[in-house]
Amino acid sequence: MDWRAPMSTRRSLVFSFLDRYAGLVISIISSMVIARMLSPAEIGVYSVTIVLLMFVATVRDMGAGTYLIQEKNLTTDRIRAVWAVQLGLGVGLALVVLLASYPVALFYKEPRMRDIMLVIAVNYVVNPFGSLTYAWLMREMRFESLALMRFLSSLCGAIVSIWLAWLGFGPISLALGSLMAAVANALLAIYFRPASFPWLPGVREIKTVLSFGSKLMSGSIFGVLAANAPELLIGKLQSLTAAGFYSRSSGLVQMFNRMVVDAVSSVCLPWFSKQAREQGEFSGPFIKATAYITALGWTFCVGVICLAQPVIRVLYGSQWDQSVDMTRLLAVATAFGVPASLCNIAFLSSGAVSIIARLTIFNACQTIFFVALGASQGFTQLGLSIIVAAAISSIFSLRQVVKHIGIPLKQLLASFANSALVALLAGMGPLAALWAYGPYPEVIFMPLCVGIVTGALGFVVGVFWVKHPLQEELTPLWLKLKSRFT
Repeated sequence: MDWRAPMSTRRSLVFSFLDRYAGLVISIISSMVIARMLSPAEIGVYSVTIVLLMFVATVRDMGAGTYLIQEKNLTTDRIRAVWAVQLGLGVGLALVVLLASYPVALFYKEPRMRDIMLVIAVNYVVNPFGSLTYAWLMREMRFESLALMRFLSSLCGAIVSIWLAWLGFGPISLALGSLMAAVANALLAIYFRPASFPWLPGVREIKTVLSFGSKLMSGSIFGVLAANAPELLIGKLQSLTAAGFYSRSSGLVQMFNRMVVDAVSSVCLPWFSKQAREQGEFSGPFIKATAYITALGWTFCVGVICLAQPVIRVLYGSQWDQSVDMTRLLAVATAFGVPASLCNIAFLSSGAVSIIARLTIFNACQTIFFVALGASQGFTQLGLSIIVAAAISSIFSLRQVVKHIGIPLKQLLASFANSALVALLAGMGPLAALWAYGPYPEVIFMPLCVGIVTGALGFVVGVFWVKHPLQEELTPLWLKLKSRFT
């Protein structure tokens, strides 16, 4: 993204980050509380159930929302078609989940999975009432409204989940919390829905919407399968308790995606699309946005690798210590994947949906192969196999972006080198904490204080020392702080 673009774009990015960080705070607090109320086995039951339902969620609207965001000529008939696809799939998928609930519970020999799936089925009926408005707000880059919707719905869901878990409802409390979040989101969406939007669905342009969505979804199904294969295989080949430990490790590492990648991507999709329509290319914005993500992402990964034990103790408690080593392995895998974070956004913004499908299928197949191989050997071996798969996926994705989008390779590699230097300087503090206190310290707060404070200072020094693009954001912030206190 052009970080010196008009204020509207910068304002959108600010609200996007506020949205993600507010949601992250709610997620962390609720996870901390629930991790002390539910056992690893109970978390595993819910985690595996949700992973299974991810395959259904992949085709929840067949890319109709994304179609609405990027469509150049948005007519009433096309809006009706998007609404028809979203509503029809919501009801249809709810029926699929209802029919599958008993066989799934029988396969895993866990009756609680059936009840969870029944609650989630209702979710699919409710979701479409928020999806159309959500896509329109994205298209218009009204991230302040999106932030309010997501924050309030997440807060409602977290309160219900914690309350029910405290009452002893077990893993279904998480599903009921998710349902409450969906209901709150739908009610807020009705408030923000444009008065000109039709309520009746239509089929006149439905072929156009489905043509776009089918290309996008064909690859997404494989992508979801690859992303969730570890928990599915662990739950079946090892135990649901092991799946619970993996879920906590994955959830911690995925915080970076929620903190940075999701926030940047949500702005980059409409902005890159606009740049492609008006300028014909967006290589400069892509390189700069990727530089931001790699500097922050690699710094995050180094911190997690060094401080995994105290972070897990603070967030989840000592009962989750068995997830420490897996957390470190997943952080290494994430470090390999960070450079390719915006590749699919670049293809989608340029309309290259077919490339996304081919790329996703290739990456998914090789990922599933390595994950299956690792899961059959053990917990640690699974983590190592995920690292290999992440490295292959990242290299292949970047190669396709350079080839098809025309991103200059030398400039991209130079931005990676700058980001790596920033992460190296930022990592000095966490590495010092690791050396001083060991990989599994019983002391919690001192390693965290040393690692986080010195890591933050090293990050700022690194940004200005290597003249990283992030200094364009830190300099105005420093000047504002300086003027306030002088």
